[in-house]
Amino acid sequence: MRVSTRGRYAVMAMFDLAMRGEVGPVPVKAVAERQGLSERYLEQLMAPLRRAGLVRSVRGAQGGYVLARSPAAISVGDVLRVVEGPISPVACVSDPKACDRTDGCVTRGIWRRLRDRMVEVLDSITLADLCAEAAAEPAAQEPRGGTDSRA
Repeated sequence: MRVSTRGRYAVMAMFDLAMRGEVGPVPVKAVAERQGLSERYLEQLMAPLRRAGLVRSVRGAQGGYVLARSPAAISVGDVLRVVEGPISPVACVSDPKACDRTDGCVTRGIWRRLRDRMVEVLDSITLADLCAEAAAEPAAQEPRGGTDSRA
């Protein structure tokens, strides 16, 4: 499975909303500016995320989008399924009718196992995990090599 721009941008936008969950509704324009994304394209992505119940829209001057559930209750897999469709390396794994060789295909088992591992990874990472990773990132950016500050 190759994650398209739709999937990458949707995950980035959802991460941005998760990071600002305490602030209240976040305008798409602000998300687009912070993440370096097209505001118009981001608006198109928010519609299916809203229909799927992952975000809520708030109208008005102080409006924008908020997560509809806690960041710990939304996985990267949830987001990708909404904007990309089924998580599958090949069509026949999610839709057996996509190939007339599905019955008896020796390689289909490989693709099913690959799909299962992809789903396992994507469903195990939540927006809360991404927020925690981002919060810990500055500590991980310690200088390497050269001088040892403990000397």
